Amino acid sequence: MDSVDLNVLRSVLQWRRAGQRVVLFSVVQTWGTAPRAPGAMLALREDGVVIGSVSGGCVEDDLIARLHDGRIPAGGPPVQLITYGVTQEEAARFGLPCGGTLRLTEERVGDPAWVAELIARCDNHEIVARTLNVETGEVTLQAAGKHDSLAFDGRILRAIYGPRWRLLLIGAGQLSRYVAEMARLLDFEVLVCDPRTEFVQDWEELHGRFIPGMPDDAVLSIQADERTAIVALTHDPRLDDMALLTALDSRAFYVGALGSRVNSRKRRDNLAELGLSEQAIARLHGPIGLPIGSHSPAEIALSLLAEIVALKNGAGQKQKEAMESV
Repeated sequence: MDSVDLNVLRSVLQWRRAGQRVVLFSVVQTWGTAPRAPGAMLALREDGVVIGSVSGGCVEDDLIARLHDGRIPAGGPPVQLITYGVTQEEAARFGLPCGGTLRLTEERVGDPAWVAELIARCDNHEIVARTLNVETGEVTLQAAGKHDSLAFDGRILRAIYGPRWRLLLIGAGQLSRYVAEMARLLDFEVLVCDPRTEFVQDWEELHGRFIPGMPDDAVLSIQADERTAIVALTHDPRLDDMALLTALDSRAFYVGALGSRVNSRKRRDNLAELGLSEQAIARLHGPIGLPIGSHSPAEIALSLLAEIVALKNGAGQKQKEAMESV
């Protein structure tokens, strides 16, 4: 899940623990073109404060209006379904593009214990399925896998929640600072490892959490998984290759290293001499980034994150090959 949706649940938990009534809206089905995909959430507090989104804005306005005009009574059913955009006129009224339609669950949050447990399990880097019975409002949590997806049959909603995407940077130099700043805007949790003490000044303000030790130990300590990207940016093979030896045998969805095509070929040869398998070496992205003609640190950071996000979203290699063929 995106951490914007995880933040919705954090607010739900805070509000309910403070004794405030909360209604949680979740997108469960869409037809045509919809601004948010199934699984997107919005929480509405009893005083009209909202967090999250389920559309481009107009639907959110109507959800708030439902609270103020009495369409969400305190004693109503625990869950009900709402549909927007059934007709072209209604789609235009609510700003749904191309005549799109979306269906939401309107769920009154009672005991927030499930919210606390779900957040804790996501923070522990677990993937969790939340099952909601629309008829009774009952919520249960189960372990889920990386290939599971949201399912709704009109009575049972099974939504998938997971941890934040992480980016581990090997090296705390100037390029890493640009990458970290952009990655935070893209909602990545930024981790940094650099045993060179000369490079750590003022990193705290960039909100990059430092991982102590040498690069290979850092990769092991974070237990890199399918939601982790690892990039070696020191330009020093004594540090970069240490991280790559471990990272390329991990479950990280992206492993890259800064360097020209010539240096990247040399790095692959070095990794082979160090005993890394051909299959593992083939996972290495180098040169890093999409080919946008980047030169400055900011442009290199942009091209790197574009490649990481494309791969995260399932577009990675095809997009890079298309760009290189132009």
